[in-house]
Amino acid sequence: MTEPVRDLTISDARDHLADVVSRAAYAGRITYVTRHGQRMAAIVPAGMAEAVERTEDAEDVAAAREALARIDAGDEPVSLADLRAELGL
Repeated sequence: MTEPVRDLTISDARDHLADVVSRAAYAGRITYVTRHGQRMAAIVPAGMAEAVERTEDAEDVAAAREALARIDAGDEPVSLADLRAELGL
């Protein structure tokens, strides 16, 4: 059973960290940690964070494969110096 999402101030999260982590791990609760009413971070079940990482990794692999396919098709790669200049770095 997944518990409802909860918001906690930083000080409340600090005071109850063990409970917040346990509820994430065993009940699937997502807890947003807030400062001045703004969500700053989230404590989530590890499996959820790992799923996000896997999705991001898959997107990075797909983008790299697409870039390599464009190069194989004859597109010129962009040099690091050109990229820095384009980004104003």
